Amino acid sequence: MAAPFSFGHGAAVTDTLRHTIETCERAVWEALVAGDPAADAAALHDSFLGVYPDGFAGKDAHVSQLHDGPGVDHYTLTDIRVRAMGADYALISYRATYRRRGREAEETMFVSSIWQRYPQGWRNIFSQDTPAH
Repeated sequence: MAAPFSFGHGAAVTDTLRHTIETCERAVWEALVAGDPAADAAALHDSFLGVYPDGFAGKDAHVSQLHDGPGVDHYTLTDIRVRAMGADYALISYRATYRRRGREAEETMFVSSIWQRYPQGWRNIFSQDTPAH
């Protein structure tokens, strides 16, 4: 039987992995702020699945929200946790506070994203957003 891998902040999650995955996740947020569909598409795998309060979305839906420009004015990520899920997978979970373009009120949600390592780099394959109440 194979040894289980660590799902905590233990030795299996290196500082390098934590930094890499956080940088990848922030690239998605930066694409939302910049209104950059190409940067968003580069971060997401073709099989990406998003689970949101209003339903499911694939890569095309995620990227298409930026065709009219930025969707987010600013964001802050806190309580960031990264977990190794094997040699080529990682999970990042955090609290995001952000303001959508054209709105006055900030929103807060909890986000979990799974990233997979490919020869060309890490790609986001799954993300789930849960509104904070």
